Amino acid sequence: MDVFAPGTLNAAALLLMRLTGLLLMAPVFSDRSVPGRVRAALLVLLTVCLLPVAVAADPAPDLTAAAFVTEGVVGLTLGLGAAVFIAAAQSAGDWLAVQMGLSGANVLDPHSQTQLPVVGQFMGLFVTALIVATGGHLLMLDALASSLSALPPGAPIDVQAGAFAVVGTAGRIFALGLRFAAPVVAAMMVGNAVLGVMARTVPQVNVLMVAFPVQIGIGLFTLALALPLVAAFFAGFGAEYTGVVSQTLERFVPAGGP
Repeated sequence: MDVFAPGTLNAAALLLMRLTGLLLMAPVFSDRSVPGRVRAALLVLLTVCLLPVAVAADPAPDLTAAAFVTEGVVGLTLGLGAAVFIAAAQSAGDWLAVQMGLSGANVLDPHSQTQLPVVGQFMGLFVTALIVATGGHLLMLDALASSLSALPPGAPIDVQAGAFAVVGTAGRIFALGLRFAAPVVAAMMVGNAVLGVMARTVPQVNVLMVAFPVQIGIGLFTLALALPLVAAFFAGFGAEYTGVVSQTLERFVPAGGP
């Protein structure tokens, strides 16, 4: 491979753009706690390692503004496939915080630099740790390498079908969030029903004073019991993420092929 050939330089520039999109969106890599120099070094290193794959897919891609935008979109899509799991966990934690009465207990999220409910922040960090423990960060890089064959650098994409696929991927946040939060929400609904019956049968008890610590206790206890279920779900993170990314990238490929 001639590194200084025009086609090789074009492929390197487009690959760099795709990697930039991935590192901007993907969990772990996009975290602000990761120093900028580390991300820049990782970007250059991955470009060098994956350049032969990109050149083999298309030895001489055209270097145009549309190609740059396309590569950025593909990279962001690859990162989005994993980011939805973090967003779903944080959404589930936010819902639980409201149910438990802890919505006012906020902490600073180092990733987004915003105040988030402590339960949502905990769920996000827990799922991030699970993704790293299951090798999810390596799966993202593997998915990017595989995408070079499905969508070579500079290849045209079906914007409309791809946009629908991205929206569908983002829509998984709500379904996954509900799945993560369902056991705790169900337990808290039962607890609220019991408190309602108590208020009717024992009016001498100040239910408003009793309900607050009881809701927090039920919520935290059930959340602790539900965490192994969340961990079991992420045991199959590789297949889940690969399936999401593959379906999304297939929608980007035009009807006539890349």
